Amino acid sequence: MTRSILRPVNVATEINRVVDSLNCSGCGLCAQFEGVTMQLRGGFMRPIVDSEACARTDSDELRHFHASCPGIRIQAQRPAGARWDPDFGPVLGAWEAYATDETIRHEGSSGGVLTAIAGWLLESGRACRVVGARKDQDDPSRTRTQTVEATHEVLSLAGSRYAPAANAAAPEAASNGTAFVGKPCEAQAVRRLSQERGQRPIILSFFCAGTPDQRATYRLLDELFKETEADRSRPLCDMRYRGHGWPGEFTAVAADGTTVSTSYSESWGRALGPTVQWRCRLCPDGVGEYSDVTASDFWRATPDGYPDFTEGAGISALLARTPQGLEIIRDAADAGVIAVTPLDLDDLRSVQPYQHERRDYLVSRRAAARLMGLRPPQMTGFGLRRRALRRPRDSWRQLRGSVSRLRRKFAVDWPWNRLMAGRGRD
Repeated sequence: MTRSILRPVNVATEINRVVDSLNCSGCGLCAQFEGVTMQLRGGFMRPIVDSEACARTDSDELRHFHASCPGIRIQAQRPAGARWDPDFGPVLGAWEAYATDETIRHEGSSGGVLTAIAGWLLESGRACRVVGARKDQDDPSRTRTQTVEATHEVLSLAGSRYAPAANAAAPEAASNGTAFVGKPCEAQAVRRLSQERGQRPIILSFFCAGTPDQRATYRLLDELFKETEADRSRPLCDMRYRGHGWPGEFTAVAADGTTVSTSYSESWGRALGPTVQWRCRLCPDGVGEYSDVTASDFWRATPDGYPDFTEGAGISALLARTPQGLEIIRDAADAGVIAVTPLDLDDLRSVQPYQHERRDYLVSRRAAARLMGLRPPQMTGFGLRRRALRRPRDSWRQLRGSVSRLRRKFAVDWPWNRLMAGRGRD
């Protein structure tokens, strides 16, 4: 008996399967299909499905969803002419870079290069719109997907938002004429869906360590306002996670002018980073392999090997993934929009240890998910087994730790729980 006889397979049932397996990243791809919207649920963006409307989608739409959803499959990318780095994916060129416009560089979380390139793409006519994320105008503690069509509006998209957003939900995200800026999972969704539908947006992405729980932002705000004995109930008129210098501080401004802030290392390292969703801990692509251009923080290390977060002017690492991305970076540099200097990938590797460590541990985390009765996404082309074998003791520790984390965080009736409950009665 086939699964289609047991249960009709359509976009609705497949979306629910991805969500129930804890494989949803909240990228927003689902909202490209009839009857699906994205909403904040349990601290993360999740699809809200109208099953009756989804039942009307045809077989082509179901195929498009299967081909595009990052919760089903992730494949290492091999664009024409690129060399594939085991940590950073396909690379046609690498540079240290920053926006030559001082305002953009100051507003950006790093060197402002993605903002500068996105604005230049509009100005030069290579794109007619930019899709990105920005603070909510009514509640700056929330993050919204925004589509802009004027060059001066692109600056509103500057700066990292360490919070849930679903940029792939924008109706124009996977269309010709769009310059799309999003997380690696969003970049994958847009790339694959646009290929399925015969479209060619320009895709810009960035290194990502995961999406934190929105409630972690609220808790951090509560703590900071409590320390100043200010009234937290007053609405905010501004809140940023970084920017206004590098690396920038988490800063919130209340309507009465009260301002609270804390360092980037404190806000991310203590408050936000530990709350990233489980799907992000299983991600093999935190480096934006599906993009045309990827940017990341690029800092100097202290003599003892730790990141040097001394405040200063931001510098980004900039990677060209595709021939189109290489052309964009070269032309933007020739136009004076960004300043670039060639970068050795080993220098980037030394300041981005998390991106290669996460791939080392993925086999262990996937095994933990399977032990708990989950079905993690398919992952191909990343050489994960070979990486895990290089560090067997660390891999074993990751397996045990991941099982414990899943049991604590998601106390549901999975096979592992039933097995352990049965052993406890003997």
